[in-house]
Amino acid sequence: MLYTIQIIALIQGIFVLFILFTNRKDYKKTTFWLLFGTLISVLLYILGDDKNNLFVENTDWFLFDNTLFVTFLFLFFKYYKSEREKFIKSNYLFFLPNIFYLITEVLEIIVPKENLNIEILEVLLELTFAIYLVLILHSVFTDKRRIWITYFVIPIVILFVFSCINDILKIIGLKELSFFSNQNFNSYLLLIVAFLFYFISFKLLSNGGDILPKNEISKYKNSNLNTKRIEQYKTDLINSMEMDRLYLNGKLSIQDVSDQLNIPKQYISEVLNEHMKTNFQDFINKYRVEEFIKRLKKDQNNQFTLLGIATEVGFNSKSSFYAIFKKIKGITPTQFKKELA
Repeated sequence: MLYTIQIIALIQGIFVLFILFTNRKDYKKTTFWLLFGTLISVLLYILGDDKNNLFVENTDWFLFDNTLFVTFLFLFFKYYKSEREKFIKSNYLFFLPNIFYLITEVLEIIVPKENLNIEILEVLLELTFAIYLVLILHSVFTDKRRIWITYFVIPIVILFVFSCINDILKIIGLKELSFFSNQNFNSYLLLIVAFLFYFISFKLLSNGGDILPKNEISKYKNSNLNTKRIEQYKTDLINSMEMDRLYLNGKLSIQDVSDQLNIPKQYISEVLNEHMKTNFQDFINKYRVEEFIKRLKKDQNNQFTLLGIATEVGFNSKSSFYAIFKKIKGITPTQFKKELA
């Protein structure tokens, strides 16, 4: 029965990977590759982990261990929740436990007798992956969007937690307290994985749009702006704030900037939104906040109220000033002033 489930899950998994890879340009790059890596690691686990090797009986291909799946899944949820566009290179460090785990497996082959140091390292690594699993569950329960994979992650994570506990019990010599055998664990896990691949296949074939976050189609895709002009407009916009200080005008509009710089309004919006990753109001408010801070630090402004200084730098109301300041700096203007004292 287990062999049949492995074959079905393997075929479904290869189909899913093929469809996802074919349409990879539709999805956001980082979350796509993390999910792709997650699914590949699951396929490797199906092929040759422990004593359920699909091709060579009673052979452990330890390179195909389930811990790789845990790390990929942890990073997938980390980026899915934060919606970061690019993968941060420092996050490769999360794969260090997998490398150390591989080293321990190699050492166990080289050193046939049981070694206490290796056993202790394995326990620490198992605990590291258990922490990853806890963080995955935290992401699942704190994300209001209820991503589709959640319904499969919860039982998979629970199984992995029990597996980690089992492994730790065996390492410290308490095998008799194990919850279930490796055979039962793999059977349960493979059954869930088979349903996971079936579900993804169904979603892909039915044009499901919520498999992964999709790339946004730019409304400026037919723009006539070239690279040289974009850079020139960026420079002009920054100079209009830093040198001309247009932001001091509390009624400043995008039309005013357009007239001042002789740049069409639609090009200002395009440069800000597409190439500077901001919008017009956030762009000018950032300069207003910085100018407010600069003036607040000057002793001659001590006689002015916070709102008085805010009005001078272009803010029109107390409520909008406080909301914008906290959005940019993370604290209120009052708290910021206290920190300066």
